[in-house]
Amino acid sequence: MNKLETINKIFEGKKIRSVWDSNKEEYYFSVVDVINALAEPKDSSDYWTTLKRRLLHNEKSKLPTKCRELKLKSLKDGKLYKTDCLDTKGILRLIESIPSPKAEPFKLWLANLGSERIDEVYDPSLAIDRAINYYRNKGYDDNWIELRLKGILNRKKLTDVWKKGGIEKDFEYAMLTDEIYKTWSGMTSREYKNSKGLTKESLRDNMSDIEVILTDLGEVTTRDIAIKENPKGLSENIKVARRGGNISKITKELYEKEIYEECMRKRFMRN
Repeated sequence: MNKLETINKIFEGKKIRSVWDSNKEEYYFSVVDVINALAEPKDSSDYWTTLKRRLLHNEKSKLPTKCRELKLKSLKDGKLYKTDCLDTKGILRLIESIPSPKAEPFKLWLANLGSERIDEVYDPSLAIDRAINYYRNKGYDDNWIELRLKGILNRKKLTDVWKKGGIEKDFEYAMLTDEIYKTWSGMTSREYKNSKGLTKESLRDNMSDIEVILTDLGEVTTRDIAIKENPKGLSENIKVARRGGNISKITKELYEKEIYEECMRKRFMRN
């Protein structure tokens, strides 16, 4: 279940307006809608004004400053109005701040979630079990899950190598990843997600077997070349990322050629 589904499920039938920010790759949710669902005040806007004052002055919370004014369609007249919105993390923090009996089940859910994560710190295998069960519940078979988990480990090894090569900033890791993707698929990771109609969902979780293999191949090859040649800085690592991606591109072309020729052969035999 992605974050949008999780948020909507929490409020059981209540209308929570949301908007997707493609640049930040994050959903934002209407604050007054959440307040209305939990506290059911006479005036959600007045309630939010009072709550903001309390959070800022009494609790010294920075939550109100994290709000973004985004245009959402009014539930009354259908027109667009600027509305205070919070991302998923902010909305969950907002729930904790609302003194309402309806908010208590959600606070308990958050507490249990936090407890589970603490348990996983002491026993990391619990996190692995959770991931496996998650994928099984989503309908993935064990072979795919095994491939996916290995891919996660290989990705971590690659980022460790990049870090040793002087890569430190998040946008640099994103640029190098995109170079691998662009070289073998012709698309950046975001363009790839868009082509599949994805937003917050994991791209790799929505790949076919061959797509996962090609992605892993490009990253493993990039890692091994980097270990051998020890590139320094972004520009040198970009060149290596393109070479790693090119191995996947060649493999992809060979795969497609083989599949195409086999399909043509079968079609010829039928005719």
